[in-house]
Amino acid sequence: MPAPERLPAPGVSVTGEHEDLLARGELTVVGRIREASNAVLLCTVAYEGTTADCVYKPVKGERPLWDFPDGNLARREVAAYLVSEATGWGLVPETVLRDGPYGEGMVQRWIDSPDPDEEAGGDGITDGGPGSGLLALVEGEEAAEGWKPVALAEVGEGRTALLVHADDPRLRRMAVLDAVINNGDRKGGHLLPTADGRLYGIDHGVTFHTEDKLRTLLWGWAGEPLTDEAREVLASLGAHLADGAPLATRLAELVTAAELAAVRDRVEQLLRSGTHPKPSGQWPAIPWPPV
Repeated sequence: MPAPERLPAPGVSVTGEHEDLLARGELTVVGRIREASNAVLLCTVAYEGTTADCVYKPVKGERPLWDFPDGNLARREVAAYLVSEATGWGLVPETVLRDGPYGEGMVQRWIDSPDPDEEAGGDGITDGGPGSGLLALVEGEEAAEGWKPVALAEVGEGRTALLVHADDPRLRRMAVLDAVINNGDRKGGHLLPTADGRLYGIDHGVTFHTEDKLRTLLWGWAGEPLTDEAREVLASLGAHLADGAPLATRLAELVTAAELAAVRDRVEQLLRSGTHPKPSGQWPAIPWPPV
């Protein structure tokens, strides 16, 4: 993997041509992704001769959740993108909040990823031995070299298999980002590797809660020391989250004051402990369904 881009100094806005296209372009709905729990529309966006595919999630199509404010998931998706950009890792596709054919919603660049049906049975998790995928179910109770154990899973007929994920620096960065934004839904299908070696995470609506809601398939580093890179990124992210910094100002428009304070606290706690977090035991550690 190439080294991540250097972080801009606090006070520098992070924008790009894709973000401008998503924010200003004309949206045309071409279909609906029916597997999603909320309304997710596949669109094209066109602006000044440039077109691209994107995903549009209108606020009107959000299903109410008992533990999150109604009509707020789109803003959390944008907030997750902004934090990702501030890390310099670029783990979340460009995402904006804007008006669309069905009202306000989040619009995110479409990511072309290898068909999971060809490699992992449609959910990003292979059912054979560890191969080229990022997640796998394997026999036995120990992970092979290059893989990290997550949990034993029931696979039917009284049998169990070990869920593992690759010991991959891209996944490790994603695990750090999820800890910062308190991601309550890091499923296998939310991880999108691309042909050029990048890895993106999508579906960040259930994030930024003040309570510990971290649910993920990326527990393999739990309790292990953070990398030097991660500590450097977290220290810089803390500066981006300081009062008056552009990132903090933008996040204050998307999440509550208490949630913004909680983000700062999580960054500080990660730096103090110097380790990846462990499951709290007060909240299911793995999302359901895991795919």
